[in-house]
Amino acid sequence: MRIIAFGDIHMEYAALQAVSGLASADMVIVTGDLTNFGNREAAHQVISAIRSMNSRIYAQPGNLDDASVMEYLSELGINLHGKGFLFNGIGVFGVGGSNPTPFNTPTEFAEDEIGRLLNQGHAAVAQASVRIMVPHAPPHNTAADLIPNGMHVGSKAVREFIERVQPDFCLTGHIHEARSVDRIGRTVILNPGMLGKGGWIELNENAGVWSAFLKP
Repeated sequence: MRIIAFGDIHMEYAALQAVSGLASADMVIVTGDLTNFGNREAAHQVISAIRSMNSRIYAQPGNLDDASVMEYLSELGINLHGKGFLFNGIGVFGVGGSNPTPFNTPTEFAEDEIGRLLNQGHAAVAQASVRIMVPHAPPHNTAADLIPNGMHVGSKAVREFIERVQPDFCLTGHIHEARSVDRIGRTVILNPGMLGKGGWIELNENAGVWSAFLKP
């Protein structure tokens, strides 16, 4: 089993050509921010580019995708936001958008709503042998949410959920400059940075043992 994940595409979907093995991955996960303040038509361009290489995809909007992107992904039946999907015993669930920012971006949620949506999505996959959590906003006070001025700007609700539930992996994004691998308890947290700068995540399973890497 091999899973490829990335986000913060921001319309730079030509960068997909550099993602090695994308076409043969068993699952592709898009963590959010397909567009730059874009709508469903812009999101369609991105999803179509991915699907031309691999149709086994789950995705969710980021904070820079407007409400019509949420609707579009739901219509396709691939929206991770507040939902969970089972695939060969693997559970994937997510929450898109972000916790409130100073920039009033299109898709932001209060922390209690983020927590509610995570619980809702997780309920569908709670019995899975491997649980992959996909919050667009990274957990607070980790390497994945650190901005250059030294502040941690991630979601406290995401962190609280991880501390309490301990999924196997947390695949996140949002903070472009915080490319990192970190851990809260048993949960491995990966932020690959922007796809346009060459960042993606690869999860591999071999004989029941999972490994996770930032690529390339």
